[in-house]
Parts: sequence; structure tokens; C-alpha cells
Amino acid sequence: MWELIRVNRRNSILLMAVMAGCLVGLGAALGGGFAGQDGLVGGIAVALAVWAVLAMISLTAGDQILLSSSQAVPITPEIHPQLFNVVEELKIAAGLPVLPKIYMIHDPTLNAFATGRSPKSASVAITSGLLARLNRDELQGVMAHEISHIVHRDILFVTLAGVMLGSVVLLSRIFLRSTYYGSMGSRRRYSSRGSQGGAQAQAILFVIAILAAILAPILVQIFYFALSRQREYLADAGAARLTRYPEGLASALEKIAGNTAPLSTANEVTAPMYIDTPFRGGRALHLFSTHPPVEERIRILRSMSQGAALKDYVKAYRQTMGSETGLPLSVRKDTESVDLRAGSSDRSTPANEKTARRQMNDWARRASGFLFLPCSCGVTLKIPPNYSAGNVDCPRCGTRLTIPR
Repeated sequence: MWELIRVNRRNSILLMAVMAGCLVGLGAALGGGFAGQDGLVGGIAVALAVWAVLAMISLTAGDQILLSSSQAVPITPEIHPQLFNVVEELKIAAGLPVLPKIYMIHDPTLNAFATGRSPKSASVAITSGLLARLNRDELQGVMAHEISHIVHRDILFVTLAGVMLGSVVLLSRIFLRSTYYGSMGSRRRYSSRGSQGGAQAQAILFVIAILAAILAPILVQIFYFALSRQREYLADAGAARLTRYPEGLASALEKIAGNTAPLSTANEVTAPMYIDTPFRGGRALHLFSTHPPVEERIRILRSMSQGAALKDYVKAYRQTMGSETGLPLSVRKDTESVDLRAGSSDRSTPANEKTARRQMNDWARRASGFLFLPCSCGVTLKIPPNYSAGNVDCPRCGTRLTIPR
């Protein structure tokens, strides 16, 4: 496993270097487009400054920004004790130094993600829709997938690479919009007053800048998404190893694949964090997909019939995909043996959509500080945190209930 982490870090550094090259090239092209040859160095400096500021923000508060933008709220064991029990088990199995912070996103869609700077400051978030539809084995599989991202040191890479992607996209959009609205016209006219050769050079640099502004975000997204897809396979393999029950994650992915609603809080930068693409109805080209096809991931997991180790995942991957080229060499060389286990006896799921939706709303209210006050007649009153009176009447039997403070 340490070899896997080392290779993962090396690949992360390599990818970051490639993306940095794209960012520097874009900065040089935009500087040349704005100010000719004299603006090349200035463009590079501006591009690196933008990235440095965003990277500093991401390293200090990137995880909280991502959680806040996803509208994730922290929850306690009282809100969902089974979720905490599962994460605690996986924390011990994975050897994490501390329990990841646990968040819930109140959304009926089915998804989850992990974020943070290191295993000591990691967080996992899961939508209330997914919580309401998983049994214990499936919940364990999903959380094991996210814990594997933490163990593999993926979370910091995703944060920094996302910032790099965001920097490239931001610079490209600023340049293209300024070009569209004609703000560069005066600069081009000014440069045309010089020699004919200088004007031609300025025109060439301007065309190069436009091409760079269009192509750079596409190239960076390809690099970003390609390695993100590889990391999803690795996290699936890690989840099977941690739980010793690949069917749990496979069954959860099957339910996630049946979800047709997009996650409204996701965007192109945060999409690779999730266990499956948060965008629906438009996977388009596989080259630009943030995740491998979920059907392939399910088939690989369900082909693990001889064990739950990384080598067993590699064998199942080879049988399903026809090769091992999508997995790092360090995984293909693994020799550890991990036996499969039987599924747990608790396979209960909500009886219907109405029950699941009621559970989701109750979890959201508890996370928001609502007090659940039971009455002897069987009704449970849900008291908002800003309710100031000292008592309340039961709407069914009329009993006056005292609100504890």
C-alpha cells in the first residue's frame, strides 16, 4: 500500500507539472496577445500569481470552501448512528490517525465525496438521498471508497489540480470575454502604428492567444479527468480490500447509476471528487467524463470471486476490460491476500419513496438544530431552534408539552 501511495504522489506531481506548463503557456500567450512580445513575461507572472493565490486559499481553507459550496452540514452520531459506526470501523481498518469529519448534503440525488489536505484533516460528505437508500453493506462500500481516496492521498491532489484547472479556465474566460467586447481593440490599433513587421507579429501573437485560450482549458481538463478516472478504479479496489465485500459497493453503484437527477451544487471543478459523476443526461465523450462508466466498475467488482485483495481486483479488471493498462504498475504487482466475507444480516432499505423522503427531511432538521419532542399519543413534534416559547400544544391530542432547554 505504501508503494501505491508513493506512485500516486509521483503521478500527482507529474500531472501538476503538465498542468502548470499549460498555465504558463496560456499566460505567455495572453500576455503576448495583450502587449506583444513585451507582454510575454508579464503574462506568465500574472498566470503564476493567480495560481499561487488560489493555491494558498485551497491549502488553507479549500476543503471548507468545497463543503460550503456543496451546502454540506456537519452531523453528529445522534443524527445517523449507523453512518458514524461504519466510518469508525473503516477508520480502524484503514489505519487513519483520526476519524474524518462527517457531513451531509440535504439533496435527494445519490452521491458522496471526500475532501481535505491530509488524513489528519479529512472530511467525507454524503447526500441525504444516498443515505436513505442504502443498507449497511452498501453504505460501508461507499464510505470505504471515500476512505480509500483519503488513504491514497487523492484528496489534496484533487484540491490543487482543481485550483489549477480553475485558474486556466478563469484566465481563458477573461481573455475571450475581453476580446469579444472589443476591449483590446485600442491596443491592436496602437500596435499597428509601428512597423509593418511589428504589426504582423502582434497579429500572430493575438491569434495564438485566442487559440491558447480555447484549447488550454480543454487540454487541462483531459489531463485532470484522465487521472481522476484512474483514481476511481483505485478507490474501488481499496474499498473492496477494506470491506472484504465487493458486492456492497457494486450494489450501491447500481443504485447511484439509477439516479437521473443532477446534483445542483456540483460544477466542472468539483465533479471528480464525487463517487460518480454528478452530471446526468450528458456524459458526452468518454474522453471528457469525470468518471469511468459506472457499469464497468460494477462488472469489475462483481467479478471478484476469489478474494478482495488488490491482485484480485486486477484480475477482475483484466477479465472485464481485456487489459491492465488502466491501473498503475504498483497495483498490478501487489501480492497481498484478502479473503472475501459474507454480507451482513442487516440489508433493510426504506419501504418506499415516501419513507425515504421523510427520513431525509428528519435528518436535515436534526442537523439544523430542530428538537424532536415526542408526545404520549404517538406524535413527534419537530421544534425549530428559534422557537422561543417554553411549551407547545400537541396538534393531535392537545396535550401541553414542556420544551426542555
